[in-house]
Amino acid sequence: MQNIIEAIDKLASEKPEAVAYQSETETFSYQILRQWSNSLAYFLNQHVAAEKPIVVFGELEFEMIASFLGSVKSGHAYIPIESNTPLDRIQLILEVAQPAMILSVLPWPAEIPLEIPVLTPTDLAEVFNSEQEPIELQPVSEDETFYIIFTSGTTGVPKGVQISHKNLLSFTNWDLKDFGIKTGMRFLSQAPYSFDLSVMSVYPALCSGGTLVPVEKSVINDFKKLFEFLPKLALEVWVSTPSFIDICLMEKTFDGEHVPSLKIFQFCGEELTRKTAKELLTRFPNAKIFNTYGPTEATVAMTQIEVTDELLTTYDRVPIGYIKEDTEVLIYDGDQEVSEGEAGEIIIKGPSVSKGYMHNPEKTAAAFFEIDGVPAYHTGDAGRLHVDGLLLYEGRIDFQVKLHGFRIELEDIDHHLEKVSYVKQATVVPKYQNHKVQQLVAYVVVNDNDFEKAYQLTKAIKEELGEGVMEYMIPQKFIYVEHLPLTANGKIDRKRLINEVNS
Repeated sequence: MQNIIEAIDKLASEKPEAVAYQSETETFSYQILRQWSNSLAYFLNQHVAAEKPIVVFGELEFEMIASFLGSVKSGHAYIPIESNTPLDRIQLILEVAQPAMILSVLPWPAEIPLEIPVLTPTDLAEVFNSEQEPIELQPVSEDETFYIIFTSGTTGVPKGVQISHKNLLSFTNWDLKDFGIKTGMRFLSQAPYSFDLSVMSVYPALCSGGTLVPVEKSVINDFKKLFEFLPKLALEVWVSTPSFIDICLMEKTFDGEHVPSLKIFQFCGEELTRKTAKELLTRFPNAKIFNTYGPTEATVAMTQIEVTDELLTTYDRVPIGYIKEDTEVLIYDGDQEVSEGEAGEIIIKGPSVSKGYMHNPEKTAAAFFEIDGVPAYHTGDAGRLHVDGLLLYEGRIDFQVKLHGFRIELEDIDHHLEKVSYVKQATVVPKYQNHKVQQLVAYVVVNDNDFEKAYQLTKAIKEELGEGVMEYMIPQKFIYVEHLPLTANGKIDRKRLINEVNS
């Protein structure tokens, strides 16, 4: 495959009635996907200045997918924003991105006044269904930015990772080649589109004539409904974080006998534990189970390994896999490459490495560089490379963590916590279980307050903090202290607190 958009549109010509998207209530064909995305592209081409990105606001609706492709066809990168994102965070994303337009699949929050034009859900429906004057389009290609996903930033300002067409093409071709994906398979689409794990479902499905099958939050949050629902979906490719499969494994009937359609499991976003891997092998003996690894900055994932009983017998910790063909991993200690088999920072080099963070030259310069003219990225992850090319993961080398698949900068939460009216000083640390972050713990020095009980204070802090950060960034446990420990340099001794919480 040479071009993402051409591959999807070609399927609309060859198999117009093939199902591209099927929810509980709606089904959409590849023909409709092409028709709607073209109509939107013609509209954007006439009404929006070139080069600026387009924000797409909603959840897992088909209109989101049509808006992504319509934006890209008209030469614009898209920025997915989930509808339950805190208003403060939306504001910060808009300040960084300076988008040309907002496509509001769900109603845009009235609390955010805008000078940017907003297409309401009604406007958008009209555009999708209208007869626009066909014109020659110049879709995003090569090194032009295809999408921008905002991740947590250390100063409280989210970082916009720019992924080009070339980056996405490198990932999608690899994904379709290395995992045994066949034409027309049905993919679970559960991760929010603002989380790059969703890309592992969206583009491999749409470039192979597959069907995206979304599972809404309302279903996920209703355990009984989820397990009545799953067997009916006839899913063949399961894409999720290990945390989500752990929830599903709580249901005894979630196995190959009750959900026989499942053929491939792909896990990314956080560490796959031995316990989870072992349970999956027992429950789904006929399916292939893959562990993958990669940061948002290197386009979703760039290593894979099939998990087998033999692998679990050989390794105490599930390896993160073999590196994709067009990519190289180097292990560095500071600026020097380490000897073979030694641990150090994982450096990724290759065509799936992003061009950097949007409008953030300082952070880009700190994380991205070139080796022999090829883009490279400092992951901040520790690992070691086996002589046979197998990559082993050994945790974070900084204060960035993964919780339930979401990447979180601990300093980002600190920044917002210290803005809370009841908080004088605070720092957040991870509590681990089996090498995996189980919860976030906040150490807090509080201002004078009138609360009688600690739980009342905690509730008030969580509520105020929730106005500025995503729900998954709110610490689960609060420990109140008179002062925070300091290092010899006068900085908060986070490592000491991490040791304390995990002792």
